[in-house]
Amino acid sequence: MNWDQVEGNWKRFTGSIREQWGDLTDNDVQEVKGNREQLEGKIQAKYGKTKEEASHEVDKWLANQNDDQHTDPNDPHTRSA
Repeated sequence: MNWDQVEGNWKRFTGSIREQWGDLTDNDVQEVKGNREQLEGKIQAKYGKTKEEASHEVDKWLANQNDDQHTDPNDPHTRSA
């Protein structure tokens, strides 16, 4: 998955964003509207992270979304036996 997919399906990912970064308010997440730089800025502001740290956290979150996509328990192609 790439960021364009997240941006294009932002509403689908807002719950996961809020779960990962619980200090972000619903308003914060809505203001981001899928813009990665804005998300990183919100993470920096709320958590006192550097730009690099915030970017790394978003990278890790995105990688987890990729993992979750490949291990969907409802998908017979990815279900573990």
